[in-house]
Amino acid sequence: MRFPKLAFIFMFVGCLVVYLTYVKRHYDDSKPLVSDQLPQYKMDTHKHPTSAHVASENFQYGIMFDAGSTGTRIHIFKFQMEPNEAPKLAHETFKAIKPGLSAYADDPEKSKEGLLTLLKVAKETVPETLWSSSPLMLRATAGLRLLPGEKATILLDKVREVFSESLFFYRPESVSIMDGTDEGMSAWITINFLIGALHGTETPTVGMLDLGGGSTQITFALQDEKTIQTSPIDYVTSFQMFNISHALYSHSYLGLGLMSARLAVLGGIEAQPLPGPQELISPCLASDYSGQWEHAEVLYTVKGQKAGEPIYESCLRKVEKMIYKRVRKTEEVKDMDFYAFSYYYDRAVDLGLIDEIAGGTVRVRDYIEGAKKVCNNMSAGGIKETPFLCLDLTYISVLLQELDFPPDKELKLARQINNMETSWALGATFQCIESLRKHGMC
Repeated sequence: MRFPKLAFIFMFVGCLVVYLTYVKRHYDDSKPLVSDQLPQYKMDTHKHPTSAHVASENFQYGIMFDAGSTGTRIHIFKFQMEPNEAPKLAHETFKAIKPGLSAYADDPEKSKEGLLTLLKVAKETVPETLWSSSPLMLRATAGLRLLPGEKATILLDKVREVFSESLFFYRPESVSIMDGTDEGMSAWITINFLIGALHGTETPTVGMLDLGGGSTQITFALQDEKTIQTSPIDYVTSFQMFNISHALYSHSYLGLGLMSARLAVLGGIEAQPLPGPQELISPCLASDYSGQWEHAEVLYTVKGQKAGEPIYESCLRKVEKMIYKRVRKTEEVKDMDFYAFSYYYDRAVDLGLIDEIAGGTVRVRDYIEGAKKVCNNMSAGGIKETPFLCLDLTYISVLLQELDFPPDKELKLARQINNMETSWALGATFQCIESLRKHGMC
């Protein structure tokens, strides 16, 4: 029986359809399912065009302006994003300018030039295709916290105006004055992330001490139930990061940063210029010293007190009187490792206790002995560059003891860990990235 030609054609077409359907299904089953598993971040192949491996990874940029009391700094972080894992910090770009934002309190328009200079750095660092997905933030610290409310608000509005034209991912609430506790918590996140203590490993967390110009912070993970019960409620905070909960003791002492404390010890009052000539006389300066010092846009003439008893003893009494009952002791700090930053670091460098680049370790007694040596060997001729070193070291040594650190307590000092800056900016940016991943906003 002959097979009809038309039937043969239908059978051939049917077999072809079955074959193509099978091949397509096999191909689809072999493809990796990526669209529903990876975070919705664009890929950055701009920096490493020769690396096929890097080109397959997802990256997210975060841009943080740190508006401190003595300067404004920009941190541009590049994070490698992986599903169900903590972000990895791939790179940081950093630049600082002076003076601080608060210096423009009476002429906010002048702040624009510095902001644009730093934004230019961001645009040179972040690939243009990623500008719209890279969050842009500014957090102001003690410098703006010490300004009258209206002046601070006007300054921040000027920042918002500049940022709104930047083409980066920006929201008005991303520009704000950072609460002191948040500052301490963010710095704690930074240091513990960099040492690997936040990745679910057995690495213990460390405490954090920061001494800025206008405020000083202490933050550590709570381990003793007694500390929780006896601490003021606003000293204790908790948060979740990378699916792990953390309970922290964190407090910021506004007005006890090194520059504010220096003014108080000298006899001045923050934001209240003296009537007439701005002259301050102090036993913490060399007896024959006379010079000028500017703080918060006020120019002071500072002089040493006439020679009497040893300078260290006189200065110590002034410092102890100024700080009396302004700092809370915490027994738990004695048994925990601590990192210390900012002016703790700078003054240790001045004393020759650590390398300026590499950092190192010091004991509290090193500051005490250093203060005694500097104070009791001062002469105006030898301290032109560091007239306040005696006062600063005395203050630091007293502050640490008031926080309950014993003289033999060792502190680690570092500006960088694994080539990354150890400021609060990284921790605050991490919190923003976490919020973006969970809620789509910082």
